[in-house]
Amino acid sequence: MENSEKTHKTCATTRRDFLKASTVAASAAVTGSFALQSALFAAGTDTIRVGMIGCGGRCTGAAAQALTADPGARLVAMCDIFMDRVKSKRNILKQQKGDQVAVDDDHCFAGFQGYKNVIEASDVVLIANAAKFHPLQSMTAIEAGKHVFVEKPHGSDPAGVKLMQKAADLAKEKGLCIVSGLHSRYHTGYAETVQRIHDGQIGDIVSIEENFLRAPYVIIDRQAGLTELQWQCSTQYHFRWLSGDDVPQSLVHNLDRASWAMGNKVPLKCHGIAGRSSMTEPIYGDVFDHHSVIYECENDVRIYAFCRTTDGCHNDYSSVVAGTKGKADIMRSRIWGRTNWKWEGRCDPYQREHDLLFKAIRDGKPINNGDYMARSTMVGVMGQISCYTGKEVTWEQINNSDFYYPPKPEDCTDDMEAPSKLGPDGSYPVPKPGFTKMI
Repeated sequence: MENSEKTHKTCATTRRDFLKASTVAASAAVTGSFALQSALFAAGTDTIRVGMIGCGGRCTGAAAQALTADPGARLVAMCDIFMDRVKSKRNILKQQKGDQVAVDDDHCFAGFQGYKNVIEASDVVLIANAAKFHPLQSMTAIEAGKHVFVEKPHGSDPAGVKLMQKAADLAKEKGLCIVSGLHSRYHTGYAETVQRIHDGQIGDIVSIEENFLRAPYVIIDRQAGLTELQWQCSTQYHFRWLSGDDVPQSLVHNLDRASWAMGNKVPLKCHGIAGRSSMTEPIYGDVFDHHSVIYECENDVRIYAFCRTTDGCHNDYSSVVAGTKGKADIMRSRIWGRTNWKWEGRCDPYQREHDLLFKAIRDGKPINNGDYMARSTMVGVMGQISCYTGKEVTWEQINNSDFYYPPKPEDCTDDMEAPSKLGPDGSYPVPKPGFTKMI
């Protein structure tokens, strides 16, 4: 018998149900109070001091969302590799949020070590810079007793992801919030779709197709006067020592949704096929422009995951789960087959994750996304390394590896040589599947 139904909800009306849902209880574990309010408001005010580590578009957006989430929040410190970007984004945020932006010149910092000053000045730290630095900076903030919002990916290599897991574990011990930029878990429509998958509305999962196909991301012309290191940092998405390339950088969103749909299970192994076919000019750095990864899971379920950053091609951003009784399109919050259903609500998950973060801080009930943020990132890193090496990679292998893209994040200095160097053909060399070894 065919069952047709529709659900119309918004983020506001489903917040209580969403927090109670088992899928979210698993993904955003809420621990008991650990004297958060007394530690946070030691100065005797209700102001929450916010700091930005990174002043690109994503961290600027996160800062606006944080200030929107809590009228008592004040942006007090900012850092980036480039001081002009710090001050430019300070002006933009000042126009948007007025007196909530209270960053004086003495709290604008530049260079690789500026994050330490931001952490010292803040109660909540927003980390959205090059993925290489996310684990180290998150751990430093947690060790200092600060709450953290950190963008994906949560590491660009096995060593970094392991450190991020330790940071999340420490946050739980200390009763601090650590919220992930894997925003799908905060979308109420996605959450209801996944819950219906778990309830059996498409039957047993047979396969999952994940697509993140688009043009090259954030292409920046090289400005005169920049050193090679500054140039690579200014276009960090296109250098693997900074970003980890496109599987952990972008496709991680899809892989997180796939893991979520499968009850947060991990793949047993994967194999990838990838390379650089057309985006070879120096402006595209040393990353691949297409990736295909097949993840093999329990019960012969396979995840077919694709990402591409190439001009003039078909684009698609989707997460489609096929089951024995139908299909589910998570990103369109739709199910069809024996059961036909479509969510018709509205939700801004980027805003919602900050709404819940600041509410948790005020209530003294910390949110910790550590149960999925490191795991989903490691799934991405696993696929990326399989693509680079051309080898099958098992879950056990990737978790036993301590591989990292040199230099270590703590060893980065403002005057060091850029790790990636132009080849004799005028392009930055890329890994060679079948020859490159990493784990």
